Amino acid sequence: MKRFTRLLLGTGVLVGGMSIAVAQETTPPPKVLSIMREFVKPGKGGAVHEKSESAFVQAMTRAKWPTHYFAVSSITGKPRVLFLTGYDSFEAWEKDVLATQKNATLSAALDRANAADGELLSDYDSSALVYNEEYSLRSAVDIAHMRYFDIALYRVRAGHDADWDTIVKMVKAAYEKIPDVHFATYYAQYGQEGTTYVVFTPMKSAAEIDQSFAQDKQFMANMGEDGMKKFSELLAVTIEFSQHNLFAFTPSMSYPRDEWIKADPDFWKPKPAAAPKKAAEKPANSQ
Repeated sequence: MKRFTRLLLGTGVLVGGMSIAVAQETTPPPKVLSIMREFVKPGKGGAVHEKSESAFVQAMTRAKWPTHYFAVSSITGKPRVLFLTGYDSFEAWEKDVLATQKNATLSAALDRANAADGELLSDYDSSALVYNEEYSLRSAVDIAHMRYFDIALYRVRAGHDADWDTIVKMVKAAYEKIPDVHFATYYAQYGQEGTTYVVFTPMKSAAEIDQSFAQDKQFMANMGEDGMKKFSELLAVTIEFSQHNLFAFTPSMSYPRDEWIKADPDFWKPKPAAAPKKAAEKPANSQ
């Protein structure tokens, strides 16, 4: 019981319980989310991978491509980078792919970038997720000013869809009473085994992780003793597998939307560091 409860609360299997200040500019989650996941070879991450990925960004920028994406790099778990692209529908995704294929210049540039980038990778996969508004809470946030994603993955046992639905609704009802808690839940339509859900909790800073632990008691009080008992029993029979990791937004590998750049240019498009000035040479007869 304690293991499942701790996973859900604070560091959470289902939600992170993170809180943020009221956002001035909020962005709703995309209805369809494409995730390309790159596992980097040892010693090939960091600046080496960032330089390789810059070729993709440059190609998209030169083409003035209307579809944007952004990258998040793993802080926990295996070294990997997720590239996230949002669409209004699968039809919109298809149109973007077909348009890219018809653009010979862009396609050629992406092919070259893929060949070079592939040398740095140990593995690669992709998933397609569909947003579930009913299982989300205050999911429209000021994403341009976020810096981390708490990403949790849950696989539901066969025949327990109704139990999962009950669990999520219980958790959501308890967290609705805690101001500013927010999360977006997606169903894995393609690319994952069984019935899988992925929950994203964006954060402005790691301090929000610390704050989430303080919300545990409030969550349990809102749930009530009987509710916590039922909740724990449902978790034990419903969750087949769970994975929970922390990722950092990575602007150097991203092709962000223009409004994100305008909202926070120092983060999304930082100016190159100025070259150090050379010391003035002393006259030959100086001491």
